[in-house]
Amino acid sequence: MQYFEDIEVGTKASFGHYQVTRDEVVAYAERFDPQPFHLSDEAAAQTHFGRLSASGWHTCGMTMAMVVENMKANRQAGLGSPGIDELRWLKPVYPGDTLRCETEVIDKRASQSRPAMGSYRSRMKVINQDDVVVMTFISIGLIRTRPTA
Repeated sequence: MQYFEDIEVGTKASFGHYQVTRDEVVAYAERFDPQPFHLSDEAAAQTHFGRLSASGWHTCGMTMAMVVENMKANRQAGLGSPGIDELRWLKPVYPGDTLRCETEVIDKRASQSRPAMGSYRSRMKVINQDDVVVMTFISIGLIRTRPTA
């Protein structure tokens, strides 16, 4: 199990593999972000996107799926997150793209009020198959401290 004490500032990781499909882009947009460029090839062609593109919020969801799989694989003692900072959608995400994540731990601190937990911040990059960074943000993770005997 990975605990707060195991997190090291400067640690980098690369993980994830998410295939973006047209059906998923449209289904997400129909339910949560029904703007024409997320729903229609014809409408998207008339915008700066040039073709159907995923919602930025959908890109966040796809990223979260990769993050959780990575946390499960590393058996991290995660406790959720109080939020993210500096979210930027840099390039469109299109059906047919394959996304992956790169992250670097930039700081960590023990909780003053809850000794059983700490937090850490990581700089996240979401990258497509052409090595183009499509989204960035600073994640804030809460994590258990190592149990004492």
